Amino acid sequence: MGPCVQGIRYEASAPPHHLRASHARTVDRSRRDSPGGRTGDRAVPPRADRRSAMKVTQAALPLLPLCRRLLPDRLADLSLTLLKATALELAILAGHLLLYPAGIVQERRGPATVPLAPGAARLPAEAKPPVVLLHGFIDNRSVFLLLRRSLVQHGRQQIESLNYSPLTCDIRIAAELLGRHIEQVCERTGSERVDVVGHSLGGLIARYYVQRLGGDARVRTLVTLGTPHSGTRVAPLANAHPIVRQMRPGSPVLEELALPAPGCRTHFVSFWSDLDHIMEPLETACIEHPDLTVQNVRVSGVGHLALPVHPAVATRIRQALDTAHPGEPATGRAEGLTVA
Repeated sequence: MGPCVQGIRYEASAPPHHLRASHARTVDRSRRDSPGGRTGDRAVPPRADRRSAMKVTQAALPLLPLCRRLLPDRLADLSLTLLKATALELAILAGHLLLYPAGIVQERRGPATVPLAPGAARLPAEAKPPVVLLHGFIDNRSVFLLLRRSLVQHGRQQIESLNYSPLTCDIRIAAELLGRHIEQVCERTGSERVDVVGHSLGGLIARYYVQRLGGDARVRTLVTLGTPHSGTRVAPLANAHPIVRQMRPGSPVLEELALPAPGCRTHFVSFWSDLDHIMEPLETACIEHPDLTVQNVRVSGVGHLALPVHPAVATRIRQALDTAHPGEPATGRAEGLTVA
């Protein structure tokens, strides 16, 4: 188990049981240091991120008594970790509801202007392609406010968020629209490739674009946060919405994603949480595909809404983008790293 730093614990973790076979085939690679301070399997977050993580956690503490009252008696003995995670989810939801109206309007195109964090290294231009952020179901770009700021402060100056309509009824159509947007980004910035970060449904849309629409020619690294790659059984009453049905296990869209994808050039990093109330089962947020280069990252102590917000997760996302190896062949690699 890794060191506990300001309440945030980093430790190496084995992948879920159904991923161990592919994990055994992992090809060892030399470790690289990154701006986040990663050495080997342990990651030490920058001091600024540790302070941010403490602020996020402290903001949720006043909601702990409320969580204890709302939880039924049979859950009275649950761990403090789950109570804190629930309080954090409520705090994030409340804050997001306030920011939601501001995120409805598409962002103005232009270079980011937030200054670099002290000591942040500037990567060579070819090592930092534009980053495209894609939100989840019935959400908008405001969910990435903190992640966007973190990326900009650490050297990512070209970041764009895409809003797709909450009335979107087909992942395939949304993936086509994403492809057009990425082409516009490449034309506007002069970059041949981009990195994509997708939360929940956004990750599934981006993966469909990469695997089924030739998007691997444009997407260098795809990071997914709490994405139901194998389908989720949660909220059966929501089946009335066509796109929810596409996120069910065994749907035609998910069957397409299970088809062979030889030579896929995109590197996948999938973050999944052990307290994600949207994923059922939890491991559905992991990617298991023999033709894809995959790193599955387990996040402990936070829920679905916290994945695009928590500073510790932002640190790992930055490291995933900064240490990408776009020229490597797909190996079906599966790893685990716990961020608590």
